[in-house]
Amino acid sequence: MINEAKNKTVTIYFDSPMSFEAKNIKPLNGIIGLYFIFSSTIQVQYPFDNSKLLYIGMSEKRTNSIGRRLIGHLEGKSKNIGLVNYRKVDPLWFTYINIEILRNIWDFRVEDLESYFILNFVEHYGVYPICNNKTGFEILKNTLKTDFKIDWSYFK
Repeated sequence: MINEAKNKTVTIYFDSPMSFEAKNIKPLNGIIGLYFIFSSTIQVQYPFDNSKLLYIGMSEKRTNSIGRRLIGHLEGKSKNIGLVNYRKVDPLWFTYINIEILRNIWDFRVEDLESYFILNFVEHYGVYPICNNKTGFEILKNTLKTDFKIDWSYFK
């Protein structure tokens, strides 16, 4: 007899937003995980609902940390023209999730966690965040022991 345990559901709440500027980004050097960039006032009309969320990104190693990735977006070196242009018309904010906080409940790579969050966003909003241009995420091939209930209302 196989006893299939139900997945544990963990609710994800986001930290206080920080303005998208170098002084707030530099302390994140060396931190691995996910980051979320969003508009201060612009609500993007996605098919299922509105959101200020523009981009979900990740850092998979300390040498290319959240701090380094965010500085790349801030300075335009990431070549994400959408983020550059949104920043021209509206102040941007960001928040992040340090992967270390989830280590005891997430057995997969940071890339897989990013895929999970992006696919969950698609499920709730109908499309990828407007400044994400990735497709074909395959986290669903893994057997997940944890389901996340993500507080997307944070970006309202």
